Amino acid sequence: MSADVAEAVQNLELPPLRTLNDFILGSARFQLPNLKDFDKWGNRVVKNLLYYQTNYFLIFLSNYALMILFNPLKILCGLLVQAMVIAIILHFFSGKQRIVGVKLHNPNQKWYFLAGSLLMGYMLLHWFDAVLLTSFTLLLPFSLTFVHASLRLRNLKNKVTNTMVILNPSTPMGMFLDAFNIAADSILN
Repeated sequence: MSADVAEAVQNLELPPLRTLNDFILGSARFQLPNLKDFDKWGNRVVKNLLYYQTNYFLIFLSNYALMILFNPLKILCGLLVQAMVIAIILHFFSGKQRIVGVKLHNPNQKWYFLAGSLLMGYMLLHWFDAVLLTSFTLLLPFSLTFVHASLRLRNLKNKVTNTMVILNPSTPMGMFLDAFNIAADSILN
């Protein structure tokens, strides 16, 4: 871990949890965004992500907790299969060592690759429902977050808080958006 990352994590602060009334109930106002003006829509999404980030994080954790509570074996097996598939893909298809090069330099490795591929194919087909459930468990909170951030109109408190976040982007969502160069461009407009 570099010194900059360690310092940023040490200065990380979690914004307060917004009330349910402000988040989705009584005082919340929702409206479809103007789909022709992507800049305005993106600005609304970024500012809502920054303002409601603790609520979104809580939605993500509660979704995972419920899914693990109801289907612990399927979630764990799905995560295991996905991790194994990603590890094999990264091992064999990254860098300069390609599959063809492996076969030419060491003929015995092609049998390991074949056995690994067959085993991964079997596990993927056997635990396909677990992989789908794990993917759904991951994608549902992201979808809900994006839909809420797109539809939720900002209020005065949201605007004031986002102005303060510009001066101090040490929140988890601020760091995440800053890593993708989203926060700096979108907030200042």
